[in-house]
Amino acid sequence: MSQTKDIRDSVQSELDYDPLIDDSDISVKNINGDVALNGTVPSYPQYLEAAAAARRVAGVKNLQNHLEVVLPSGDYRDDATLTTTANDALTLNVAVPAGVEATAKNGNLTLTGSVSYGSERTAAEQAVTYLTGVRNVKDDIDISTDADPVDVTLTVQDALDRYAVIPDDSDVAVDTSGNTVTLTGHVRTWSEHDAVIDATWMATGVYDVVDNLYVTG
Repeated sequence: MSQTKDIRDSVQSELDYDPLIDDSDISVKNINGDVALNGTVPSYPQYLEAAAAARRVAGVKNLQNHLEVVLPSGDYRDDATLTTTANDALTLNVAVPAGVEATAKNGNLTLTGSVSYGSERTAAEQAVTYLTGVRNVKDDIDISTDADPVDVTLTVQDALDRYAVIPDDSDVAVDTSGNTVTLTGHVRTWSEHDAVIDATWMATGVYDVVDNLYVTG
């Protein structure tokens, strides 16, 4: 069996295996580890979970998620209702600072405001991701914390050195310009990739992360 067909079939099997995904309308394409998901899913969490499932498969180096969220009629919420529900969820989440707001348009949520850490921005996304009626979440939240770029680089590199999932001989490099961190180098799996990204966003003073990591599969 060719590698192309093998990876495609493995991704399709993983989508079918995952109980959180209705994969009946998902098709998978693969070219040398560059995998694309096409079709529809009935919720935004399934959109995210399908991507996560594909990344779990060995040999997947890049993933393009072209899935469209088509809500069942009973899950539709008008803009005013979804906006109110989303802002209530943000307010009730202790990990989300005051001032973060959500606005809905046709099921697409846009988050705005300002936070001090990347983890707080992630918390805001997670607070609204699983709400009924959400088709997509766009994060326009600003991060504003002063930190010396040299300190940011050292802090992130120290974190990567501590993480068990990242091998000691990893060639991942951290470079900070202003408050933007650029990551380069190779990682073996998407789990390792995500661990590097998560560690970077946890550092104080990181406003943006440029992901130039290469997943070897």
